[in-house]
Amino acid sequence: MSNKRENVGKTSRDLILKDKKITHSAKEQTDEQLTDYEKNIYECIERSKKDFNGDFFIVVATKKEKLMPNVIRNYFYGRKSCPTPNYDQVLYKYHRKSDKLDFLWVIPDRQVAKDMIAQQQLVEPHLWGVLRFVLKFADGTLFKLAKELNGEKEKTPELKDKHGK
Repeated sequence: MSNKRENVGKTSRDLILKDKKITHSAKEQTDEQLTDYEKNIYECIERSKKDFNGDFFIVVATKKEKLMPNVIRNYFYGRKSCPTPNYDQVLYKYHRKSDKLDFLWVIPDRQVAKDMIAQQQLVEPHLWGVLRFVLKFADGTLFKLAKELNGEKEKTPELKDKHGK
């Protein structure tokens, strides 16, 4: 018997081909996804310390694999500038001097965000924090914060068309 692990593609295909209902809960799936989350955050910080002087941002982007719809992955990367808020995004700011990591926001996928806004009164209390971020994303507050963190002016000039108008 081999100890070799199957690759994600084969596992994904096998699950799709099975004609059975999902046998694990959403909580179990979340727990599986978050198993190495903290470790990946700190590995990303260590990599980013080599790439950036001063403070920087850690972005966690969640992506569904196009060819394997039942595979969801988190991608961890550092940035010197604050990114524009987007769906499927978690953002932290790392303060080098204090060696402190601040959580800035979490924005779920587009459909979840849309549903949360449409049905705010039905959002469970443990998700109220996420709802606050979704509402701040929708009303432009997070975009304003990102610009502020990048030292940008609140209002930027409008772009002129190719005729200079």
